[in-house]
Amino acid sequence: MLTKIREKTQGTFAWGILVLICVPFALMGLNNYTDNMQEDSVVSVGEKEFSQNDVNQAYTQFKQQYAKMQVPEAILKRQAIEKLISDELLLQHVTAEKLTITDEAARKFIASLQYFQKEGAFDKKQYESLLGAQGMNSAQFVSRVRKALLMEQFQKAIVESSFVSEKEIQQFFKIQNQTRSLAYTTVKVKAVTEKPAAEKIAAYYSEHEQDYQTPEKVSIEYLELSLSQLMQDIQPSDEKVQAYYDENTPLYSKKERRKISHILFAKTKEVSLEQALAKATAARLRLDKEAFSGIAEELSDDSLTAKTGGDLGLFEVGVMEADFEAAASKLKLGEISQPVKSAFGYHLITVTELVPGVTKSFASVKEEAKKAVQRVEAETVFYELSESLAELSFENSDTLQIVAETLDMSIQQTELFERHTGKGIAQEEKIRTLAFSESVLQGNNSEPAELGDDRFVVLRVLEHQPAETEPLEKVQARIIVAIQADQAKAQTLLVAEDIKKGLLAGKTLDTLAKAQGLSVQKVENLKRDSKDLSWELNQAVFKAAKPTSETPSLFISASANGEQTVVNLYSVQEGSIQGDPEKEKLAKMNITNALGKADYSAVVDGLRTQIPVSIKQ
Repeated sequence: MLTKIREKTQGTFAWGILVLICVPFALMGLNNYTDNMQEDSVVSVGEKEFSQNDVNQAYTQFKQQYAKMQVPEAILKRQAIEKLISDELLLQHVTAEKLTITDEAARKFIASLQYFQKEGAFDKKQYESLLGAQGMNSAQFVSRVRKALLMEQFQKAIVESSFVSEKEIQQFFKIQNQTRSLAYTTVKVKAVTEKPAAEKIAAYYSEHEQDYQTPEKVSIEYLELSLSQLMQDIQPSDEKVQAYYDENTPLYSKKERRKISHILFAKTKEVSLEQALAKATAARLRLDKEAFSGIAEELSDDSLTAKTGGDLGLFEVGVMEADFEAAASKLKLGEISQPVKSAFGYHLITVTELVPGVTKSFASVKEEAKKAVQRVEAETVFYELSESLAELSFENSDTLQIVAETLDMSIQQTELFERHTGKGIAQEEKIRTLAFSESVLQGNNSEPAELGDDRFVVLRVLEHQPAETEPLEKVQARIIVAIQADQAKAQTLLVAEDIKKGLLAGKTLDTLAKAQGLSVQKVENLKRDSKDLSWELNQAVFKAAKPTSETPSLFISASANGEQTVVNLYSVQEGSIQGDPEKEKLAKMNITNALGKADYSAVVDGLRTQIPVSIKQ
């Protein structure tokens, strides 16, 4: 599990630090009331100090990456702090080394962030609005971007500079393509029906009380800010909707579709501009009687388009020279231009397809425009209220009543639900995670939860029912079944161990298995990815020690249902690359990447020895 967490935290810094930390928290408005509070340092890296609020924010967004993994909270907290430290160590190092990022790189990255885009393109107003909403100017934000990109650049320089030798590749395939031969017998579980004594039942209950507990439950009260609800409350006037339509007419318009073809008479070393014009003029006379595509194929110096009758595809303004575009824009469908001069020579141009542009009438899109106005106005209110909701719920952490009255919102409630399931809003995993978090169970309002892009929730516990041990009388039947299952598994293991002892004493597996009424199976040249055995048994076979002439490789492998398999591993054959260049390429890439990440981790560990780090309990 810890390995999975470490793997997930080694993404690119530009997205990991900037997008996952800076932007979401900035847009939620948390910085507005945390930056001004004086708190004691709980983590320090060099001269940089982090407060408990800093650590909480880092943890909150860190755990969002593992929402679908059942990772214990204590492990996530520890890993979040370690990531906070390693990121700061790297930031201080790249700053001290005076590494730089170009303005162009920073601009391109910012333009790629979806937060600042509308309809897939960077929107300056959106950019300035979102930065202004959190009290940050462009220079401050660009500074964060530069730092994040610097850290990513440094990480890539280490990870991508790693390499692996041919000898290491060969050694990898010796192990990866290794085959093993074995004989085995499986001892099935025989059911135990004898009822255990009362004393044994009581003792089992005492030892396993944690297995017989009612699930912990909570009910919550919460405030939900919904963009769709805000939209319903906004009723713009017809004049405002009309004004929006007038300002955004391109949204309700289809551009003219104009497809063109051309014949080029190129100016070359051998052909002067005047000669090219003469050729074009002569060809223009022929076009009164002959097909444009035929003349293009015969005469055009543009060999690429000549094969398709001079087809240039859809006409786009800004691609060709001004005179060419002016001529192409004025032509009617099927009309042929007079010779048009360009830097390449002279062209004859025609329009092969023309679909006029159309703008939908205001009446036909009035409802659509009205919803757009509602959304625009609602988004402004949404962001303002989300900030107020976050601030007020933090400042009044022991109640939602003041927040609800101040913002004119209604407090909603849920029925009791468990950590892993719930109804209504408790179906949301984020809500359940917050409801069972340590801070909320202590009676505090939760931090704000974003449910998609259009819902914002703050909650607190209404009722908490801790897990309780059920009385023995209620769970006795389940305990009897558990004891009998344990006894059956224990008896199965005893039989397997007796067979293994017999093998070590020199008896054959066939003889020992027959005495127990069991059969023996053999597998020759088993591969790691073979489906001949169960996954558990296959893993056990390839983890087992190699046999020697003096020492056989004998072991017992247990399955999930309690069956015990006694294995005699008698042969191991080394693998080879087997002449598969694709597998070799993939293995080289994966090993190189793994070594690169190891090198990067070593660099961060080295920085930790140079820069003092302190974590308060």
